[in-house]
Amino acid sequence: MVEVIVPALGESITEATIAKWYKRPGDAIQEGEVVAALETDKITLEVPASASGVLQAILKKEGDVVVIGELIAKISEGAIPEKRPQQVIEPKAPTAFPAAVKLAKESNIDISSVQGSGKGDRVTKYDVACAVSALTKISQPVTTDAGKQERVKMTKLRQTIAKRLKDSQNTAAILTTFNEVDMSHVMMLRKQYQEKFTERHGIKLGFMSFFVKATVAALKEIPAVNAEIDADYIVYKYHYDIGVAVGTDHGLVVPIVKNADLLSFSDIEKEIALLGKKAKDGKLSMSDLSGGTFSITNGGIYGSMLSTPIINPPQSAILGMHNIVERAVVVAGQIVVRPVMYIALSYDHRIIDGKEAVTFLRRIKEMIEAPERILIDM
Repeated sequence: MVEVIVPALGESITEATIAKWYKRPGDAIQEGEVVAALETDKITLEVPASASGVLQAILKKEGDVVVIGELIAKISEGAIPEKRPQQVIEPKAPTAFPAAVKLAKESNIDISSVQGSGKGDRVTKYDVACAVSALTKISQPVTTDAGKQERVKMTKLRQTIAKRLKDSQNTAAILTTFNEVDMSHVMMLRKQYQEKFTERHGIKLGFMSFFVKATVAALKEIPAVNAEIDADYIVYKYHYDIGVAVGTDHGLVVPIVKNADLLSFSDIEKEIALLGKKAKDGKLSMSDLSGGTFSITNGGIYGSMLSTPIINPPQSAILGMHNIVERAVVVAGQIVVRPVMYIALSYDHRIIDGKEAVTFLRRIKEMIEAPERILIDM
């Protein structure tokens, strides 16, 4: 008998929630095949089988909190039984335990569609709970009140997001300053070189690489924005690891573009694309999420015109990008139409003064409006 245990989860993480079982008792399993998914407060981790055989028992159900090294399932090691040809069976009323029938009715589940795991294929309450979880993509059964509401337990990731954001508001003296950016030159530059850039580097030239480059330049000029508070000390950081917020089905995560000051435009675009895909697939590692010195969030991809982003602790500032809208602006005494983006900087006033914050945001504006400044370090 081979034991399936909770693996190491990453630095400082000791527990996780069983998000999903991909196998059920009696199912054949190949070595290396994913048995279950664990969700921590930062990442989702897949648990592979360490041997081939048959899953004999599941000891923890979806939604249970488990710790490193805890036994969660058992595999009977050995030859995998051959699959028998599937037989077509006429639908019939399945026998089911009363608790299973009750839960199925409450959850609006057709109990005849649920495969039973009890003796004689009798449907158990656990079987119905698994069916509900599969249909709703949540880790615990839904309870409803005549369809007017549902009560769903927060995931570990969502709980952590809620706690960190509230801690940020409770701890930091957060202020937000705003500015507007004429995106004409960047958009013209992208249009002019997009085809050649894509052909040469295998990825499109986006707006984010310009903002990352501009951010790094501004951070070098105003180091307080790249600093953090540690007790009675201010820690100034002279490395530039930029967090780029990514929205997923599980919540907001902020993977880190490491050493952004050393990367080219194409390197930044490739790294952002890779981290974004890993985030959406639930494949981010602890190293992908650790060590950021400053963050950028782009609400514009969802249509946001303006926002006051919340600082990602222990960082001291965050840049908010928004959607690009054609607006009437005055240029050299003439009213013209230009593509404009509003940008925002939320900052911790305990270590960043208003002058520094406004200057930082103005430098971002200057470099985006004249992107050649980024190339010649002006």
